[in-house]
Amino acid sequence: MIFCQDLIERHPQLWHNATHHPFLDACQSGTIGPEQFDTWLVQDYQFVVEFTRFLANVLTGAPVEHFDVLLGGLVAIKDELNWFREKARERGLTLQADKHPTGEAYTQYLASWEVKPYPVRATALWAIELAYNQGWQLPGKMASPYDEFADRWGNPEFTEYVKHLERQADESLQAASEPVQQQAEAVFREVARLEREFWQMAFASPSENFA
Repeated sequence: MIFCQDLIERHPQLWHNATHHPFLDACQSGTIGPEQFDTWLVQDYQFVVEFTRFLANVLTGAPVEHFDVLLGGLVAIKDELNWFREKARERGLTLQADKHPTGEAYTQYLASWEVKPYPVRATALWAIELAYNQGWQLPGKMASPYDEFADRWGNPEFTEYVKHLERQADESLQAASEPVQQQAEAVFREVARLEREFWQMAFASPSENFA
């Protein structure tokens, strides 16, 4: 039997790489290049669009007692998508840019997880949200204007939401077969790898960003 925290303990370096990155450190210090941040912002919006579909799919396989938390996540993500659009307008960005290969790979993995058993999807959802929660919290107080982004994913309410996701994932994993638990661990590893690559994507050259 495995629990979510077991996955972090089994793969500490992978998880460290998913939640610590020069991109986040540069946001914290205020030294991130505007083009680098804008690259991340546009690509993250496109990821969140596909993540919304994934979250809705997680709900379709969830037990009724997990509905409240997941529905709360869907309500929050509507606000988040609108917030991304507002930030893009403020920065003079178009959100219809070509998807970076890293973002494309991540969203393809999201789509492939939609056919996985619910415990696997619940684990993936928790891992994705925790990576953002910890990634924006761990560097410490962010410089303006990046503190607004840190507050969105590092605030106490979001942290509590992630804890609820962990409890639900743990409940589902306890009742899962060993092969399903192994699938959940494999997806956790993949989330950690892709999260690290997504941060790194901001440092790609313009030709790499929009090839």
